[in-house]
Amino acid sequence: MQVVHAAPEDARAVAEIHVDTWRVAYASIVPADYLASLSVERREAMWRECIATGVPELLVVKEAGVVQGWLSFGQRRDEGSSKAEGEVWAIYVTPSAWSTGAGRLLWLRARELMLAQGFESCSLWVFPQNHRAIKFYHSAGFAHDGSASKSFEISGTQLEEVRLVSRLDG
Repeated sequence: MQVVHAAPEDARAVAEIHVDTWRVAYASIVPADYLASLSVERREAMWRECIATGVPELLVVKEAGVVQGWLSFGQRRDEGSSKAEGEVWAIYVTPSAWSTGAGRLLWLRARELMLAQGFESCSLWVFPQNHRAIKFYHSAGFAHDGSASKSFEISGTQLEEVRLVSRLDG
């Protein structure tokens, strides 16, 4: 497997993984009608724009030329954050490639790039019910920051995310 920056021709695969993984990973968290309404075409357009602008930075992991997962990162988006704080905006690996090391490779390359860009720490947001992802994040050095959470509504259901943080130099 190799990790590279996403190219325009990767946008469709990134969008398909985005939608498919949401439907599998969040089936018991996010309302079914919302998951059913997700559009690969809309996500593809969004990712094409991100690839063109470079915001957020988008990495893909490929095996035999096929995209198996992706990670987007950039400056931490939380209000009041410093320029030394990065954020994993999202990371998704196609369900058939879960537990293959694809996610770990994506994280290690993103961490390397964030350090080179001067970031000292990294945060991310996760549904507290997403035990599989939390286990992965803990193994990668992330921990709950003890206080931060945010709530929002999707299809009439109130959802919550918690923030995990990691020092990049540790």
